[in-house]
Amino acid sequence: MNDQNKPKLDTPKNTMGGTAVKPSAWRKLLSKKWAAPAAFMAAAAIIVTLMWLYQGADETSTKPANTESEVSQGTTDATAEATPPDDEAVAVISSNETIQWPADRTQLEVVSSYYDANGTNEERQAGLIQDGNKFYANQGIDLAKADDKPFDVTAALSGIVSLAGTHPLNGSYIEIKHSDGIVTVYQSLSGVKVKVGDEVKQGTIIAQAGRSELGKDLGVHLHFEVRKDGKPMNPSTLIEQ
Repeated sequence: MNDQNKPKLDTPKNTMGGTAVKPSAWRKLLSKKWAAPAAFMAAAAIIVTLMWLYQGADETSTKPANTESEVSQGTTDATAEATPPDDEAVAVISSNETIQWPADRTQLEVVSSYYDANGTNEERQAGLIQDGNKFYANQGIDLAKADDKPFDVTAALSGIVSLAGTHPLNGSYIEIKHSDGIVTVYQSLSGVKVKVGDEVKQGTIIAQAGRSELGKDLGVHLHFEVRKDGKPMNPSTLIEQ
């Protein structure tokens, strides 16, 4: 039989009915056992890098330019109802006074202590204020009567009222500026008797103790702070016993 009379053979088919082709270089590469894990790791690295770059750009665009707190008890920012007076009006009164208790100490007890980061574990716990599931470091002390009754709040030093207003957590408050960079802070007040710009003498009644949302578990009380150049100090160690 000559070549012309030989039967023609069909071209081999693959299982999907297509013409068989030689495996490409990519298929050979992907057939390796290590190829799939390596590809997965590379893709994951690219995704993580893109997320990191996006997050960095987002934080840069949303970060506030400046934040400041006028009233604090280890809490969020506060907005004063009264605007501080001009520099001349808040000029402090120089004196040689010794800081006094801002109320009649003989009738009061310390119901919440100053948070001392260097104190014992027990002392630090006594200086924490709880608000729901959050805890704040107490930047002052809290005074109250055993019968939960209001009491007079007096200026611990002579000075000039630099802030007065109401805070949603700390209640009504007063700040008095004194000499040597000292400021005294009175919070959780009622019946405030002074306003911004008033000059007050040591021992002058400036308000009565009241209630506040942050210290609601303390009942009627006074929150009292002393700051030196903006930094809180432990009032109990400053006041003459």
